[in-house]
Amino acid sequence: MATARFFNAAGEPGDAFELPAELFDGIINEPVLHQVIKAYLANQRQGTHATKTRANVSGGARKPWRQKGTGRARQGSIRAPHWRGGGIVFGPHPRSYHQDVPRKVKALARRSAFNQRANNGEIVVVERLAFDTPKTKVALSLLGRMGVADAKRVLVLTDGSKNTVLRSFRNLPNVEVLPFSQASAYVVLKARQVIIEQSALEAVGRTEEAVHA
Repeated sequence: MATARFFNAAGEPGDAFELPAELFDGIINEPVLHQVIKAYLANQRQGTHATKTRANVSGGARKPWRQKGTGRARQGSIRAPHWRGGGIVFGPHPRSYHQDVPRKVKALARRSAFNQRANNGEIVVVERLAFDTPKTKVALSLLGRMGVADAKRVLVLTDGSKNTVLRSFRNLPNVEVLPFSQASAYVVLKARQVIIEQSALEAVGRTEEAVHA
């Protein structure tokens, strides 16, 4: 069974925490990870890029010179694509880049991402994340006691939405805070250290037991 480092609410280390097998089953499906992350990045694109064809560029309604007798090649418009300031041929136009991914494929990719972080020893479980008032100094001190303050990207996963926790970490440029249920495969793989609240992991086990009961 996969294990992770464990710290109490004060940042003091404890015994290794056994990660729930329902989520940390050791399977890393790289093709599925690639599919889901590619779809996630594609879905972030707005697709608002646009270029003008010769029909959209203003001007050019008059033939620049007569058809014959000038010694020059015949031209019909100064807005043709080969003219400076003319229209664009085969340029991008507004479109949707949306890619649908089945729900079970997303779930498999999410488990694979967590397993990847667990195999690398990059998951930390904390007993409880609770701050009386939003304090960045307290949050940074907690990361330091856990040994992850110098990590390039830290993902903090809470048990539900916690406003004081979010406000405590949001001034740290390398830290992202999300409810555990909203963590996608992309954000898990993007992080170099993942901190998970203990109650969020325990809820995973209870949910799976209810499904199979």
